[in-house]
Amino acid sequence: MVILPLTYWGSVEHFANLLQAGEEAIIDLGENYVKRSERNRTEIVTPTGGMVLSVPLVKANRPRTPMQKIRIDNSKRWQHQHWVAMLSAYRSSPYFDYIADRIKPIYEREWEYLVDLNREILQAEFDILGIEPKHRFSEHYIEPSEATTDLRNKKRESQFCSPQYFQMFMDRTPFVENASMLDLLMCEGREAIQLLDSCQL
Repeated sequence: MVILPLTYWGSVEHFANLLQAGEEAIIDLGENYVKRSERNRTEIVTPTGGMVLSVPLVKANRPRTPMQKIRIDNSKRWQHQHWVAMLSAYRSSPYFDYIADRIKPIYEREWEYLVDLNREILQAEFDILGIEPKHRFSEHYIEPSEATTDLRNKKRESQFCSPQYFQMFMDRTPFVENASMLDLLMCEGREAIQLLDSCQL
């Protein structure tokens, strides 16, 4: 069994674990929110290298706040900022037109809870790949066992080495390791499945 957090455009490593685990993957909605993690942050690739996009939250500094109760701070116009950054980074990418049609509505509505936003993005990722998700969600915190791979801990040391693929701006910046799934999808489209399946985890 593999336990994962629910993320905002999770990394290549995160999605590879989710995909390869299949029915053994559980996304834990019952965990507490972890600051400065993929739960509300993602990294896209820009002409100057990696750029972190962060969804602003309301009172997220409170300790032991359940993930399902984390609210988004919509006073920051984050949807507009993130969409403009994505346009700048990926407007010329091979799969932009196809993907933009699916995800633009996500950035045109106001989300109250982070978990709802992230669930919609996760579904969009599977829709873009053209595959059915096999994972399940848990509404309650899962205590890991010795046989469990627990990927919720942000301090976990990862040995993951992202397979290289075509990235935008590679003529001027080095390859950005383990960028967001958004980057992989914009650059590889449905061919991303083969890369994700080949990841050594």
